Amino acid sequence: MRKQATNLRSPPKQESTQNFGDEPLNVRETDHYQEEYIQAFVQKWDDLINWQSRYESEGSFFVDHLKEQGATKVLDVATGTGFHSMRLVEAGFDVVSADGSAQMLFKAFENGRSRGHVLRTIQADWRWLNRDIHGKFDAVVCLGNSFTHLFDENDRRKALAEFYAALRHDGVLILDQRNYDTILDDGFSSKHTYYYCGDNVSVEASHVDEGLARFNYNFPDGSDFHLNMFPLRKDYVRRLLLEVGFQHVETYGDFQETYREDEPDFFIHVAEKRYRGGVK
Repeated sequence: MRKQATNLRSPPKQESTQNFGDEPLNVRETDHYQEEYIQAFVQKWDDLINWQSRYESEGSFFVDHLKEQGATKVLDVATGTGFHSMRLVEAGFDVVSADGSAQMLFKAFENGRSRGHVLRTIQADWRWLNRDIHGKFDAVVCLGNSFTHLFDENDRRKALAEFYAALRHDGVLILDQRNYDTILDDGFSSKHTYYYCGDNVSVEASHVDEGLARFNYNFPDGSDFHLNMFPLRKDYVRRLLLEVGFQHVETYGDFQETYREDEPDFFIHVAEKRYRGGVK
């Protein structure tokens, strides 16, 4: 069901436990993420990513790339608790913050207010993004492994087409993902350096097959949460980006241009809409 975009200023419905039913490994639907990001989990999310450690680990990678592209107006479509929206606002970008999770957006708004900012938050479904988000942007960012919430290929193509349509003719999409190639082929491991930097927080893949990567998040107080994600291979994502219409895709491994395929925890795709060498 399509949800109307809403601005989040009041607490959404609170849930204390996740619901994966009797067979969690069979939960492979795009819309289920709404039931995974419950209030109890979202309240601990910042402990998982640790803003300061993440700030130090990724440096100015995203800010630098957006400035190199000449971007000023940015749509953050996977706002989460607001880490990247806040970084971009503080770097001087004009940012609109969207997410499909009301819980995440409310937390992002709270985080922004605590740092002296009023984020423009909109709850929106990527598959109908341009119905709910108006105007054109110099850049769209989809970070935090969020694109792997989409389990259906039609959903992935629709979402990418919506991102493409939201961009100006010379715009850029920056999209990241876990290194699922290594997870699928060699098993799960993580340097726990770049994205999930929280102290004493355990992140493990409890199940992996070609259609599901189920992650377990365990916190120091003993609380335990799960996310079901689709394990997207790197070359598949690059192909989708090009088939949707992006003209050039550059892929980085853990913020490095040169890397061994089995080394990075995450890949970052920088997809340009304009023809290289064309008039900007």
